[in-house]
Amino acid sequence: MAATRRSLVPVAVTEFLGSARFNSVLSLVAVGVGFSTHAIRAVIGWPGLIGALGVLVVLAALSFIAQRKLIEWHGLLPISILLFVAWCALSLFWSSYQWATAAGVIYQLSFAFLAVYIALVRDAIQIVRVVGDVLRFLLAVSLALEVVSGLLLDLPIRFLGIQGNIALGGPIQGLFGSRNQLSIVALIAFVTFLVELRTRSVRPPLAAVSITLAAVSILLAHSPVIAAVSLVVGLATFALYGIRKVPAAHRRYYQWGLAAVTLVALVLAYVYRTRVIDLLNARSDFQVRYQLWIQIWQLIPLNQTVGWGWVGAWPQDLYPFSAIDAATRSSHADGLNAYLDVYLQVGIIGLALFVGLVALAFGRSWLLASNKRSVVYAWAPLVLVALLTTSVFESSILIEAGWLLLVICAVKASQGMSWRRRLPRKPEPAAG
Repeated sequence: MAATRRSLVPVAVTEFLGSARFNSVLSLVAVGVGFSTHAIRAVIGWPGLIGALGVLVVLAALSFIAQRKLIEWHGLLPISILLFVAWCALSLFWSSYQWATAAGVIYQLSFAFLAVYIALVRDAIQIVRVVGDVLRFLLAVSLALEVVSGLLLDLPIRFLGIQGNIALGGPIQGLFGSRNQLSIVALIAFVTFLVELRTRSVRPPLAAVSITLAAVSILLAHSPVIAAVSLVVGLATFALYGIRKVPAAHRRYYQWGLAAVTLVALVLAYVYRTRVIDLLNARSDFQVRYQLWIQIWQLIPLNQTVGWGWVGAWPQDLYPFSAIDAATRSSHADGLNAYLDVYLQVGIIGLALFVGLVALAFGRSWLLASNKRSVVYAWAPLVLVALLTTSVFESSILIEAGWLLLVICAVKASQGMSWRRRLPRKPEPAAG
């Protein structure tokens, strides 16, 4: 009887850790932590955030073990992710701030591991629902706190970075620390809520309220970059809708034509960048970024091939980041450009690997969305469009929620289109 009881405990624990409900709750909490890092640090500090992240990683690992026989491991991870993360980890050997690099790599790997877990245990519509539920809650709380701060108390909530400007029509920051971060989160939420509506995964009244919530957040954030990002996402949405309507036999030619038009548009946007900045009324904000980018560009040639060493978010007390802050006379948590940031930290090799990662993730996601009937496949490429466009002005795609979403989209796209799916599988051993 005692032996039977001892054997029942591991079975019960395994069934719990591998259950659909546990997968759902853990995915929800992981995405919630990814988008709430600023608020968590403000309330309980870095030790609290690291502790929460560590618990999530351990639980995800145990859940993986519990359902290891049910998960399809063949061709699991995109090689592009493995190469980029491995190169960031290798930078530990030439970094002049090795402890910071080790911490940055572990932080990066933690969110990547959670992203892989979510991508493997949740299907596409479940991931959309998880992200939608988290962003619905966080945006609602953000607006509620802004109302409390700006209308009821008329006092800023300093530890959260909320300035209480909602009575003036904004800008607001919510739980995300800055108006730019709030605006990109709200835009991702807007795309997610639209996909929820089109797939009928939530009731229309809830979808309508959610879409309104995201739109109001974008408008009140007054972000100088969100107009350009929203325009690009809107054009990508119409382009994807048009491609999906084209007969499959002719779709390839339209895809190449769209790629050519996009390339021309990018060249024109660069050539007429001054005019674009003026149209967006973002000259003052761009000047801040331009001064920062100049300082980064001056330091890149000193370690152009392999970079200074990976850290993710900038430790402002370490060189060269302290020198950049001193030269610009302001404090920066990142390079305000993901591509320059990667170039600075892990060199031209790291930049090439990162560009390969995002190109493969977006290309595969776009082709899946073009060829699959379900609208849910449109979520990943549109989210990636938002992240990649924002990466010209922010580095949020490299850490935390941005990195989490990038890895989720890359893994889901690889599951649908990886060339390794066509490789022969190792035969299972015969029973007996």
